[in-house]
Amino acid sequence: MLRRNIRMRREYLYRKSLEGKERLLYEKKRKIREALQEGKPIPTELRNEEAALRREIDLEDENTAVPRTHIDDEYAYAGEKDPKILLTTSRDPSAPLQQFVKELSIVFPNAKRMNRGGQVISEIIEFGRSHDCTDVILVHEHRGVPNGLIVSHLPYGPTAYFGLHNVVARHEIKDRKAIGTMPEAYPHLILDNFSTKLGERAANILKHLFPVPKPDTKRIVTFSNQSDYISFRHHIYERHGGPKSIEMKEIGPRFELRLYQIKLGTVEQAEAQIEWVIRPYMNTSRKRKFLSD
Repeated sequence: MLRRNIRMRREYLYRKSLEGKERLLYEKKRKIREALQEGKPIPTELRNEEAALRREIDLEDENTAVPRTHIDDEYAYAGEKDPKILLTTSRDPSAPLQQFVKELSIVFPNAKRMNRGGQVISEIIEFGRSHDCTDVILVHEHRGVPNGLIVSHLPYGPTAYFGLHNVVARHEIKDRKAIGTMPEAYPHLILDNFSTKLGERAANILKHLFPVPKPDTKRIVTFSNQSDYISFRHHIYERHGGPKSIEMKEIGPRFELRLYQIKLGTVEQAEAQIEWVIRPYMNTSRKRKFLSD
């Protein structure tokens, strides 16, 4: 199993290393295609390669014309099977953290909790790979308050690091009768205000934690971005009369996420390339937003 994982990782990195060459070749073909369509002369720097490139253009179809990226490989089979999530905590978790993770295991369909014990991160990731898990989520705390959440996609990554703020668990809501029980149906997703390229990347990581729901499900999960803080809300709706009389009911938990790093690899790989990270000088530019325009 270890040799197989090493070989698959090596193949993935090799495919990723070819992206620059494929992108350069794609740009050359695009220039020739535009010149032919507009009746302009072929650019001088491409005249020696024109014959070979035109033969390749003639052989292409809509599936091969645009080069694939490593992002396509990361979630290539996302729609074919439901996600399977492994949830765990930092070592020696407090009672509030254990309760919060228990609620998250119901929020994310097909999620299983695992007691951390004395296991190191590499053992947890290897356990997730061997049991065909698609993601590993680690929740951290500071003095009994959950303050960090790591989402690591298997088998190759990416890994997103979020700060956790303003956590309100279900058991902390006073009106227990109003919230009722938490359904386990696959929820509809609302992803609001992720308009930049980085925002789309973050939304892509979050949305693949949930399977495709049935059209008539009454459960709704919302990730709403405001000033780079992603608000998580969890609702169900009921129709008492007709389609216009819909009552929304929040069933918890609720929290805010703040993205601070995306890494091209799994969480145990210290050598993995960092795709994006927030820097100290970025905190001073308060008007600048990274996840939305």
